[in-house]
Amino acid sequence: MKQRIITAVVALAFFIPLIILGSMPLQILAAAMAGVGVYELFNMRGLEIKSLEGALAILGSVLLVLPKETWFSFLPEKVDNVALFYLIVMFILMVPVFSKNTYTFDDAAFPVLVSLYVGIGFQNFIAAREAGIQVLMFALFVVWATDIGAYFCGMKFGKNKLAPNISPNKTIEGSIGGILCAVVVAAIYLIFWPLPYNIVVMLVLTVLFSIVGQMGDLVQSAYKRYYGVKDSGKILPGHGGILDRFDSLLFVFPLMHLVGLF
Repeated sequence: MKQRIITAVVALAFFIPLIILGSMPLQILAAAMAGVGVYELFNMRGLEIKSLEGALAILGSVLLVLPKETWFSFLPEKVDNVALFYLIVMFILMVPVFSKNTYTFDDAAFPVLVSLYVGIGFQNFIAAREAGIQVLMFALFVVWATDIGAYFCGMKFGKNKLAPNISPNKTIEGSIGGILCAVVVAAIYLIFWPLPYNIVVMLVLTVLFSIVGQMGDLVQSAYKRYYGVKDSGKILPGHGGILDRFDSLLFVFPLMHLVGLF
């Protein structure tokens, strides 16, 4: 627990100023975290990141994260991040040709999906900050409140397992407690920093974000269980890897974009 607290304090001391600054420093951080996330998924599967497909997967995720108007403004107007990403996909799909079919279409699907999952998640992280720091902080508070509420309510009231084959310690009672905690925190937050929709709509969306955030956590837990690892990585002592800390947010940010919050 001591190690977790120390890591959290150090990470926040580094992370919060960059969130406040936004712009290029935060974009560089997000791109770096996306690259680490791709590495963690490759490592979980036992694949070498120092390979052609590993390099292409990292490059694909970074191209999705970095805003075109800041980093690729020299390109034609109609060329966007998706077009750049698909160029990487094309290169990955070419690998079987040069490997004499020892590298298959199924093999190619993994780096493409990994870079898409991580890249789109962190792309929306940056888009949320560009929409305003209050939007980004709202997502962080909802996810943090969900995690804290689920942990303590699960400890106090947890009896019925939520997903015993994936994450045995999570309970239905903890999940509900996490949702309620997120709603309370969101209600207080929205009094001071209102967002585009009225408070009733925002609280309904908060419930949805809390549920989806928990699903993102379970998705990552499912992959870790399948690959037989405890944590996605070791970059954050006591907390695991980047994906262990951002698994919920990688689901929440794209959903926030889909419902029009940014």
